[in-house]
Amino acid sequence: MTKKRLKIAIFTDVFLEVQGGIPSSISAQRESLEKQGHEVVVFCPGFTSPDKNVFLVPTHRWLRFGGAPLSKSPTKVMRWIRKNFPNFSDFDVVHVQYEASCSMAGMKLARQFNIPVVQTMHGREDVAIQTNIPHPLKTFVGVVLNFLHSRYIPHRIKVHRDRRLAPTIATAKMWTLMVNHANFADIVTTPSKHFALKLQSYGVSKKIVVVSNGVADEMVEAFDKKIAKAGKSLVRKMTPGEPLRLFWNSRLSNEKRIMPFLCALTLMKEPFFFSACGDGNAYKRAQRFIRKNGLESRVKLYGRVPHEQILDKMSSQHLSVTVSYGFDTQGLTLLEAEAVGLPVFFCDPDMREIVPSGAAVIAAGPSPEEMAAALDEAARHPEKIEEMSKVMLRHRKEILQSIQIKKLLDIYESF
Repeated sequence: MTKKRLKIAIFTDVFLEVQGGIPSSISAQRESLEKQGHEVVVFCPGFTSPDKNVFLVPTHRWLRFGGAPLSKSPTKVMRWIRKNFPNFSDFDVVHVQYEASCSMAGMKLARQFNIPVVQTMHGREDVAIQTNIPHPLKTFVGVVLNFLHSRYIPHRIKVHRDRRLAPTIATAKMWTLMVNHANFADIVTTPSKHFALKLQSYGVSKKIVVVSNGVADEMVEAFDKKIAKAGKSLVRKMTPGEPLRLFWNSRLSNEKRIMPFLCALTLMKEPFFFSACGDGNAYKRAQRFIRKNGLESRVKLYGRVPHEQILDKMSSQHLSVTVSYGFDTQGLTLLEAEAVGLPVFFCDPDMREIVPSGAAVIAAGPSPEEMAAALDEAARHPEKIEEMSKVMLRHRKEILQSIQIKKLLDIYESF
């Protein structure tokens, strides 16, 4: 394919009315592509959209999962698109960014119209089901989701239970779903190498390209100008005796492990202040926990905050917190922290691939006790905040969307 103005269709089940890394990543990619002259159309479930290039597929009125609208069956979505987009064959590439109903419809349509398919695997659905579904229903939900997926996407590989990443029937079913979904595409992208290797180990045979999420260049430039105008430095500093300021920029949900982190805060011996931006299925539980444990003076939950305000809120923090474990998500939180020179705290060793060496406080493990111990140690050595911040700032250009979008365009133009 010669370089030209591309017409790209993005299919996703997680976009509107949802706060998180996937919607932010899609938005940033789309904006960058459009600035380079390409046409991008997004198909997703939802109820209202002021954006003329975001088209809402048939959506269940009452059914939701984790607060996200759910599209109707792939058959109904495909029928609706065929009716409303008679020129669907004009798309040069279909980029699918999830594995549920709307995403399956996108893959099927691409195959029917002989359009190349790029599939982005954002994270571990096996961990999602283990974390979010009540214990008695895990196997049932895993079997049902696997069956529904297999009605539209052929399941040529079956992942069996093992002692590594698929120890239960539910997790094995979700790995089966993920692997076969990826193999139905032409090229697969993942946000990290460690996730790519795990997909390959379970049978993904299609080419996998690591394409990082990216932070919009404009957001970083605007942040820099505000800091300069205020006469401040981008380098973070912490004075001895000052409370360790911790910042959470993600969903307050089970898979993000907000509750274990709040438990860790109750075990800390050093002074701290924790701010959290985001909502999710554990938001009310977090509020109750804060009240019950008398944390009101040291913890502030802001709820959902417009994404454009996030970097400003990060400007006065010491550590950005992400405590997902085994979820293989890259975490836009980590990249935004790197963009503004904010050191990070995490407990999943896989995150070492993403965060520059020497720019993070790393817990020995995922337990509240291990997290509390690492945070107390960081609070006792305030001089290290400045050292880590300088490391972050040396690497910040690597995560700009303008850099990552070149990799994506190379994929699109390879067909």
